[in-house]
Amino acid sequence: MNRQETVDFLIERSHSPLHRGRLDAADVVMPGGNPSCGDVVTIYLRVNRERDTVDAVSFEGDGCTISQAAASVLAEMVQGSPLAGIEAMDYNEMTDALGREIVRSRPRCATLALSTLKAAVKRYRQAQTRERSGEGPATEGTAARAADEAAESSGQRV
Repeated sequence: MNRQETVDFLIERSHSPLHRGRLDAADVVMPGGNPSCGDVVTIYLRVNRERDTVDAVSFEGDGCTISQAAASVLAEMVQGSPLAGIEAMDYNEMTDALGREIVRSRPRCATLALSTLKAAVKRYRQAQTRERSGEGPATEGTAARAADEAAESSGQRV
């Protein structure tokens, strides 16, 4: 894509994002934010436990065109992906997917969704470890509480 096509794509994804909205039965709800500019993204992650892959991922958020388009692009990229692939994903992959020339002056905006998704995978892994060690169900009620907390902290009504 040329520069203008890339800009148009990012604007379209920001205004009409894919995978936007709460995800029912999410294993993890992970809020993330960029305090320097006010961008917020909450990632909802549901995992296929047998395959250790993303069963579904969605997001809610508010912020600049780049941060919101990045969340939409990322959600599309990782549907069905192995969690190990997300853990190994490099931030350069995200900036390349969005158009490096366009987002290079806003790297935090461009990678907010990815860093939040990586944190969600980490939280999922920790919950699985707790469950295996006998400390109780990995995610029972956790996702719902986190969603409510994320909505409250971002000023959204629950």
